[in-house]
Order: sequence, then C-alpha cells, then structure tokens
Amino acid sequence: MTAPDSRTAARLPRPGSAPRTPARRLPGPGQAPVVAVVAVGGGIGAAARYGAALLWPTAPNAFPWTVLWVNTAGCAVIGAFMVLIGEAGAVHPLVRPFFGTGVLGGFTTFSTYAVDIQRLVTEGRPGTALAYLAATLAAALTAVWLAATATRRALAARRGRR
Repeated sequence: MTAPDSRTAARLPRPGSAPRTPARRLPGPGQAPVVAVVAVGGGIGAAARYGAALLWPTAPNAFPWTVLWVNTAGCAVIGAFMVLIGEAGAVHPLVRPFFGTGVLGGFTTFSTYAVDIQRLVTEGRPGTALAYLAATLAAALTAVWLAATATRRALAARRGRR
C-alpha cells in the first residue's frame, strides 16, 4: 500500500472530524442575467398563485382544492412549454429560466402542498392527506403528459399543413 501524496492528504478529513465540503460559489457575472430572470419570473408566478388563493380561498379544515388545481394547471403549462421550446425552434436562452423555472416555479407550489399534507395529518385526517398526496401526484403527472402530447400533435398538424 502506498502513502497518499501531500496534495491528497490535505483533502482527506482527519480521523474523527467531519469531511470537508467545497465552498459554495456565488453566481458569476455570466450567470447574473439568468439569476435575474428567474427572480423576476418567480415573483410573477408567486403573485399569480397568490391571486388564485385570493380568488378561491380554502376554508379552514377544508380540502386544499386551490393548491391542487394551481399545481395541476402549472404542470400542464410546463408540459406544453417544454415541448414548444424543445421542438418548435430556437428560442432566446433566457426564456426557459424566466418562464419555466421562474414563472412556473413560482406559480406551482409544492412547498404549500407539503405543508397542507402535514396540516391534514395534524388535524387528524390522515386519509384525506393521503388522498390529497395521491391526487396531486396523479393530476400533475397526467397534466404534464396530456399537455405535452396535445402540444406535440398540434405542432405536427401545423407542420403537415405547410
């Protein structure tokens, strides 16, 4: 067995100490536009989600229908959007981070979904929590698939007419 060289030994943790983690890098100047459009898009998406919650508030002890439908609608838009930017031609490089990550990431609210599940369990309604968990997962995946499929078919039909 060979002894590690000094460069390797410097990276190894000491016995009984926690392993070293690399320092986090801050976004470089080339990433600033991406960070900016994600932040702006996230604000827009979060405002839209907040608007939905104001339009269709969930009463205390009620099933969180608004969050379920917001997440389902957001997933449908994500399905269509990913097909459009992937198959419809060249788009500006900031479109995906702005709309996909920012707007739709801010609009869909899977953190609230998790909090709602925890609230339902805490309120003594584990069956409702499980139904909500399963319904959201099924609705979100179905929405992505249906929207992506419909968008692909619409694009193919449009190409066929040319």
